[in-house]
Amino acid sequence: MGRIVCLLGKSASGKDTVYNHMMKDEEYDFHPVVTYTTRPMRAGETEGVEYHFCDEERLKDLESEGRIIEKRTYDTVQGLWYYFTADDGTVDLSANDYLVIGTLESFTKLKEYYGDGKVLPIYICLDEGERLSRAVTRERMQQNPDYKELCRRFLADEEDFSDIHLKEAGITERFWNMDLEATLKRIKEYLNGYKD
Repeated sequence: MGRIVCLLGKSASGKDTVYNHMMKDEEYDFHPVVTYTTRPMRAGETEGVEYHFCDEERLKDLESEGRIIEKRTYDTVQGLWYYFTADDGTVDLSANDYLVIGTLESFTKLKEYYGDGKVLPIYICLDEGERLSRAVTRERMQQNPDYKELCRRFLADEEDFSDIHLKEAGITERFWNMDLEATLKRIKEYLNGYKD
């Protein structure tokens, strides 16, 4: 019986790095859940890897077909961006385990859709100063750095991942990511406790 492991965390906490290491670890044999977004592709991203990049027309089509599991709207300095998970036929929990990067909202909706015991949260944490430093470094690498959006996102994360919201989502474990190797080891120990 398969499960979906959902990596959660504030921006620049290291979710993508943790995700990439876990996807390469043969002990897990994870399959990706690729979510969708209408935001522009960033430098270094690839269609179908980090996200399915689409326009609002594609989103409307999936909504009209009743295939949206969850959808989030962000009012950015560049306009509205949508992030969403769709039942696009790629998830088969009778055969595979899956790994996805999400938000508290997407985690909650995935639990509602697939069942509480089928979706496990991994909440990645990082010291705020280090997180801000990493976010600025990442933004500098973009063709057109958008520091206003970086600041908006950084501050919004404080509310989105407040202790109250974490508690409401049933998240009690925190995985501090100051040392990647130690973080990956602790995640593996945690997930091994859920093996059938």
